Amino acid sequence: MRNPSRALLATAVAGAVLFTGCASYTGQTSDPNDPNRTRRGALIGAGIGAVAGLLSGSDATERRQRALVGAGVGGLTGGAVGAYQDRQEAELRRQTAGTGIVVDREGDVIKLNLPDGVTFDFNRTELKPQFYPALNNVARTLAEYNQTIVEVAGHTDNIGSDAVNQRISEQRASAVANYLIGQGLMRERFEIVGFGKTMPIADNSTEQGRALNRRVEIRVVPLRG
Repeated sequence: MRNPSRALLATAVAGAVLFTGCASYTGQTSDPNDPNRTRRGALIGAGIGAVAGLLSGSDATERRQRALVGAGVGGLTGGAVGAYQDRQEAELRRQTAGTGIVVDREGDVIKLNLPDGVTFDFNRTELKPQFYPALNNVARTLAEYNQTIVEVAGHTDNIGSDAVNQRISEQRASAVANYLIGQGLMRERFEIVGFGKTMPIADNSTEQGRALNRRVEIRVVPLRG
């Protein structure tokens, strides 16, 4: 089974490489009169800051937070954290009402549960097109409240082999995350991981329980300054 911590780190580093690749330096002398010169320099600096952030910190979330701070996204402090998440939670609840997405709150972390029945067909890893509008609403809210880390985790029931369930969980998490990123969200904000069948929330001996376990969870974690 793939190590989730390694998967998170690999995703983080890949995001940083993609980010810096958008502002790569070729070694050629640039025109000092080029109006885009300053902007390119700023992007390169932001990319270097992102990479430095990803390579420090004690865990994946802290690395991601440091990367975003390095890329110029400010963090939240003190009582501002709770108030910021209160507003974002209210907006997410409003935007996802009636879609099948369940919004919960754990301290300062907002959690969205995307049941597999409304998100994917059974044993498939392609998003249902009818679910796009719901994800578009989520993306708009996450774009408005950009001082957050977005952790996307895939989960399965216990039917089938460990390897198959791990693959499905990873591919489903990637499908959701990549769709949100495709709506204009910063890739650097995202942690993407699959947990296979290792983290059930219901009894796998019943069909109802297995249906609950087949899910993608999005955790919206505040970026702390």
